[in-house]
Amino acid sequence: MTLAYLYHMRAVLQRVREARVEVDGTVTGAIGRGLLVLVGIAREDTQRDADYLAEKIAGLRIFPDQEGKMNRSVQEVGGAVLVVSQFTLYGDTRKGRRPSFDRAAPPEQARALYEYFVQALRARGLAVETGVFQAMMQVHLVNDGPVTILCESPPTEAWQGRNSPLV
Repeated sequence: MTLAYLYHMRAVLQRVREARVEVDGTVTGAIGRGLLVLVGIAREDTQRDADYLAEKIAGLRIFPDQEGKMNRSVQEVGGAVLVVSQFTLYGDTRKGRRPSFDRAAPPEQARALYEYFVQALRARGLAVETGVFQAMMQVHLVNDGPVTILCESPPTEAWQGRNSPLV
């Protein structure tokens, strides 16, 4: 049995009051209220995974309504999204003391899917800013809450209908 089904496109969402990313002291992307999205891409990921996450992130109800309940999406509150590529989300620390990044997509594949993901968010009407792919970046943010959510695309079709707790 393969464990490939455990690896999906991953995104760590942080609800922010503001966030920006800098490369060599220059701001490359900045937002006010919205979501900072750190996205990791695995070798097995496809555009289908990116579309799934873009749709999920655009509609995820993690902003407060008038009663303070998490009941509104980033779209509903007029928020923006700052997307930062983060291959280290695939750091496997189960063996040894140095993370293994074998499951992360190679740079060429990851860049194409990262750019597709950014466009998929924009296609859903979101204002999207970005970091610089493969650059050493400094990410600055002011958490709102704090609220931090992990999102992953679903298992591949090969696993649908099995007795997996991930389905």
